[in-house]
Amino acid sequence: MKKCIIIMNPESGKVKSLGSKKEFYDILRKHGYDAEIRYTKAKKDAIRIVGELEDDVDLVISAGGDGTLNEVVTGNLKRENKLTLANLPMGTTNDVANMYGYTKNYQKDLELLLNGVRKKVDVCYIDNTPFVYVACLGDYIDMAYNTPRDLKKKYGKIAYILYGLRQLRNHIHRYRVKYKVDGVEHEGQYSFFFITNSSRVAGVDDIYYDVKMDDKMFEVALANPKTKADILRMLVQVTMKDVKEVPGITYYQTNDFEIEFLDRPKTSWCIDGEEYTSPNLTFNFKVDQKIKMLIPKINAKKLFEE
Repeated sequence: MKKCIIIMNPESGKVKSLGSKKEFYDILRKHGYDAEIRYTKAKKDAIRIVGELEDDVDLVISAGGDGTLNEVVTGNLKRENKLTLANLPMGTTNDVANMYGYTKNYQKDLELLLNGVRKKVDVCYIDNTPFVYVACLGDYIDMAYNTPRDLKKKYGKIAYILYGLRQLRNHIHRYRVKYKVDGVEHEGQYSFFFITNSSRVAGVDDIYYDVKMDDKMFEVALANPKTKADILRMLVQVTMKDVKEVPGITYYQTNDFEIEFLDRPKTSWCIDGEEYTSPNLTFNFKVDQKIKMLIPKINAKKLFEE
């Protein structure tokens, strides 16, 4: 039997509705895996768990949301001998999982995963901190990490809307920045900053039509809405067309991006749904290495070059 470790976040929205663990283990055994569940107890616990695993583990499944997956990936990158990872969506938004073609049924998702294909996936960094699919900054983005956990457990995705409504009175902050793309200098004034390796962000599908998870590139979108009406207009247009075609958004595809804030941001960066704090005003983004992941076959041809 192959060895599988499932790192499960007990606070994720769908874990309590998991049902019979016997059924869960039966699916894994059917695919030749002897499985063990290890629960996280605190933030960054998944990083420690992955780092302590033996090299003979054949598969590590992250069972939680995007934040749990980030920790599992981070822990794996710290290892000398990297393990094969997989993602079983149990969180609230699950942007990464939706992009790969997972459903809302954990049994079906587990089958999709175990019948999947192994792919090498790019890992992006903000300075020396890895992120799986998005690093973003701007007003309202703190909803991802500041929305109370009990509210998310009770209302799911609606919790973010409830929290966001409290901020609607706030004016939109705009920031003067200098930035370099592939060594070429630019400057401007923007309200929102998105650095992504994903076709789906914040629950919006197909923001980019040509994203590849193994092309050693990431996408940069800088938006300059001046009013809340501008934000709503951009959001509507993003759902209807490629973000590169939306007025008010500056787009780049690169593997070398540096940004300097001339005005100190009022909020922190959000990476994979979690807060990233730094005293710095200059940030460097890069693609450093790949990890092996077992993913469903359904969107593999669309998302990977190889």
